Amino acid sequence: MTETLPAVLLQSDFLPSGPWIFGRQVEAGGGLPPDGSLVEVLDASRRFVGHALYNGRSDIRLRVLSRGKRTELRSPRDFLLRKLAAADRLRKRVLRLPEVTDAYRIVHAEGDDLPGLVVDKLGPAIVCEHHALGFWRLRREVESALAELYPGVPVVHRVPDAAARAEHFDPEEPTRDLGEVEVQEHGLAFPVRPGFGHKTGWFCDQRDNRLLAASYAAGADVLDVCTNAGGFALRAKRLGARRVRAVDLDEVALERAARAGVRNGLDVEWIHADGFDVLRAVRDEREKPGLVILDPHKVVRTRMDLEQGLAKYNDWNALAIACVRPGGLLFTFSCSGAVELPAFLGVVFQAARRAGRDVRLLGVLGASPDHPQRPEFPRSRYLKGAFLAVD
Repeated sequence: MTETLPAVLLQSDFLPSGPWIFGRQVEAGGGLPPDGSLVEVLDASRRFVGHALYNGRSDIRLRVLSRGKRTELRSPRDFLLRKLAAADRLRKRVLRLPEVTDAYRIVHAEGDDLPGLVVDKLGPAIVCEHHALGFWRLRREVESALAELYPGVPVVHRVPDAAARAEHFDPEEPTRDLGEVEVQEHGLAFPVRPGFGHKTGWFCDQRDNRLLAASYAAGADVLDVCTNAGGFALRAKRLGARRVRAVDLDEVALERAARAGVRNGLDVEWIHADGFDVLRAVRDEREKPGLVILDPHKVVRTRMDLEQGLAKYNDWNALAIACVRPGGLLFTFSCSGAVELPAFLGVVFQAARRAGRDVRLLGVLGASPDHPQRPEFPRSRYLKGAFLAVD
């Protein structure tokens, strides 16, 4: 049994909905616990209302883990095992992801009631991405619990630079480097380096969108802009695209994508260039592609960047829409959590008018189902996309 946990007092008797409690909602003063502590949360009347991870230097002062019994966090390791096991069952038994891939998200932070923790299985490895100091402090307990669910699978811990800045800490140990491994997704093999590169090393969130976009690729000329590891491009070629051009400015990612093409016996034209330059060139071509995929990196990192970021999305999409032949299709995405879906769709429609093209919205897209969202926390819908017919 653990010792009594320190307590943090709220300014009201109302426990806010959602997993985040901000600094303005917490009583200031002396006697506050060390940053990264697991704490009991008390309302203004000093009644127990839940458990959370505390960080006095973060604007997100408390990340709520439990609103249940006071004994719920008696053993943090056992609590984590229960939560991880529940998340794992959803992926394995309900979604049956291991039948189609060995690269999927085991824990999607707030969507799985572990706010600040992301866990991805990437083939023979697991990557824990820590967005909260508290989970970084609990990383050994997380690793111990994962060892029961995935015996013998090595675990890599990483802290994104943006999270380290927001949480005001410097990880005291480097990310473990397992080297390159191979992941399988719907019959294709991809080399990845767990814990390095973009996100955890692989974009599990686009799995279903890759399959959907490629289902329209048969016989088409396809342009995949910001291809990264080549997931959209290679899937389109596997499903019968006549020609596929894949563009990225990241030469390391593009080289890995090219090796995936060789590994799978698929012929894709890999173009190391700025996506804007390629889109401008393709726009002026006589024969335009029938399927364009645009999946840029995170353009808007904070709400301070919102206006400038929306302008950049407008530029991206105006060019992409201009590149689609009449009667063709565009799949366009934003992974910026600060950009809400209505704003993104509005920018895409504005871009169509700017390009002088008519578009019809065929579908609104999001992350694969191993990235669940809680209704009271809509900002977990960071990935959003539009499937458009371009006239």
